[in-house]
Amino acid sequence: MDRFLYLTFDGLSRGAVYAAFALALVLIWRAARIVNFAQGAMAVATAYVGYSVASATGSYWLGFVVAIAGGLVLGAVVERVVMRFVDHSSPLNGVVVALGLVLIIQGVLGMIYGNDYRPAEAPFSRDAFQIGGVTLLSRFDLFVFGAVGAVVVLLTLLFTRTSTGLRMRAAAFAPDVSRLLGVPVGGMLTLGWALAAAVGSLAGMLVIPTELGLHPNAMDLLFISAFTAAVLGGLDSPVGAVVGGLVVGLLLTYVSGYLGANVAPMAVLILLVVVLLSRPDGLFSKAKARTA
Repeated sequence: MDRFLYLTFDGLSRGAVYAAFALALVLIWRAARIVNFAQGAMAVATAYVGYSVASATGSYWLGFVVAIAGGLVLGAVVERVVMRFVDHSSPLNGVVVALGLVLIIQGVLGMIYGNDYRPAEAPFSRDAFQIGGVTLLSRFDLFVFGAVGAVVVLLTLLFTRTSTGLRMRAAAFAPDVSRLLGVPVGGMLTLGWALAAAVGSLAGMLVIPTELGLHPNAMDLLFISAFTAAVLGGLDSPVGAVVGGLVVGLLLTYVSGYLGANVAPMAVLILLVVVLLSRPDGLFSKAKARTA
């Protein structure tokens, strides 16, 4: 039972990071109806910038803020310079361009920083509290939960309580009609990409100190897990992304703890296939209106 409780808390902590990254994918989908396969590489790029600033100044929090601000800028630049000129008549075009961005970003990071793994310090202790001999959460785990919870609340308020969130969704679903109604569609798309990249940067800063370390390919496996979480919950549902992230985190931890770490990636891929075959719109997808 002690081992089960430890794995459960560890899985929830890991799942919170997957939830943050899945939220970034949901944001892009809501804003532009695109799955951004370059999200992981973009997050690594901003994490390198953040930790470079932290090393130069000695302040982790300054690097943390710079990384998230860098995500905002990078997301806006990618949308303005690259994705705006992609022919969206076929969903495959955006996917191919995003995969090309992954190769470019990883290549540039390798040239600038090298391909060696670099340790990344966490802002809080990762030593877990123990109650009654049971290992629970660490201070850093609590920080992760707090950060992800704040992002969920802010995004929920943005999309449900503000006119900006409504304009973003309108620009994604019906851009031509939105333009006629005076909605700045281009600006809303840029804002969506910027916010998604910022959330992805936050996820990168939360997960890299735990196990990955800085490396141009550090987020590749994490992206697969986060994509599975987003698909599981539904690409149009922020709540689904959170639930999906927690489920994937628990699955990975249980499988790694009881069957071995080598089996965990296979379990995620099996879960992704099952979801795509049984409920491709996600567990939290809304019922579509009948057209006939």
